[in-house]
Amino acid sequence: MYQHYPLQKIILRRVAVVLVGLLALPVMVFRADRARFYSYLHRIWSKTSTKPVWLAQTEAVGGDFY
Repeated sequence: MYQHYPLQKIILRRVAVVLVGLLALPVMVFRADRARFYSYLHRIWSKTSTKPVWLAQTEAVGGDFY
C-alpha cells in the first residue's frame, strides 16, 4: 500500500536534517520552543516511506490501529 523512498533520498534527507540541526543549534539553545523544533527534525529524519510517521511508529511497536 505504501512505497518506500529510494535510499538516495533517505540519505539526502538525513544529511539535510543533521546540517539544519547543527546550523540552528547556536540559536535554538536560547529559545524556549527548541523541543518542538528538534521534534520536527526527528519526524523528518524518521520519514522513510509515504506512510505517515505516526502510523509507521504505531505499527513498529506492534499496535493495531483500526
